[in-house]
Amino acid sequence: MKLSVIVPVYNMAAEGKLNYCLDSLVNQTISNYEIIAVDDCSTDNSLEILYSYEKQYPEKVKVIASPINKKQGGAKNLGLKAAKGEWIGFIDSDDWVTADYYEKLLQKAEEAGADMAGCDYHLTHEHSMKIGQVVPNNRPEQAGILDHDKYASLILDGGSLVVKIYKRNIIFDYPNRFPEGIFYEDNAISNSWMLRARHFVYLQEPLYYYYQHDTSTVHTITTKRCEHRMEAARIMVKEAREFGFLEEYYPEIESSFTTLFYVNTLFSYLAGVKPVKLSFIKKLGKEMRETFPDFRRNPYYESRVHAEERKLIDMQMKSDLYFFLYYKLLWAYRKFRKRLKRS
Repeated sequence: MKLSVIVPVYNMAAEGKLNYCLDSLVNQTISNYEIIAVDDCSTDNSLEILYSYEKQYPEKVKVIASPINKKQGGAKNLGLKAAKGEWIGFIDSDDWVTADYYEKLLQKAEEAGADMAGCDYHLTHEHSMKIGQVVPNNRPEQAGILDHDKYASLILDGGSLVVKIYKRNIIFDYPNRFPEGIFYEDNAISNSWMLRARHFVYLQEPLYYYYQHDTSTVHTITTKRCEHRMEAARIMVKEAREFGFLEEYYPEIESSFTTLFYVNTLFSYLAGVKPVKLSFIKKLGKEMRETFPDFRRNPYYESRVHAEERKLIDMQMKSDLYFFLYYKLLWAYRKFRKRLKRS
């Protein structure tokens, strides 16, 4: 088997989302590949849709029904257990790809003798093959035979895990798998996978369609999802320590943790969760200080954290309470300004 494509599925039946994804997969221009669709206890008719594709394309589609909801990481792990391919790919069940997506990645990788391949993607709000907003998933200088500088760059800006394919040994020669029961599972382990690769090829061509809609994980902000992001960052550091690359890439790991665990969590929490709780902010700041006490001296800090965010972070590092009160006043002022503009 040349390729296994793993598709975690949870409640994607509406608006034809799941069908559009699966249609793009069963019509790939390559042969000798399998689609492993894992239903994560959907409460809609996603599983019935999957079974219909398995019946129609028995040589391509294999359906696994998870007995319990494990989130995407758990569903991906079930898919990995069943995967037979020399190469492994993943796709989110509300996204889709061009018909030649896997053919182009595999051809490029095998011509170069690479063990990891990726490309760019579209952001789109409609189910079509129109070219939307193109997003570079990587940069040309990150590709080629991987060395220290390229690995460091990939830790900082690795791009999306689903917009890549991986040689089987990168995953299966090691014991770690996706964390289960949390979102942001890709962030937890992507560094470990990339640092096992030896040669990365990158197509500057958007072949993956990333569907933007209101129920996407990235658009849903809750305290629980903020905690999931924090846990993913903890696992990222734990993996760096366990697999022996924390010391060599300490500045890059520290910077990545700062962004994922602290900066993104703090400001998405403040913007999206109501009411904002001082206890959460205190807990977040305390763990950041304990994990990387000198994170504000990191060589990447000024270039990767916005100046206004750095001012607010400085404020929190001095006093959680002062920061909390300042933010509440700032939020009240902004709401007042909006009301004035409407009147």
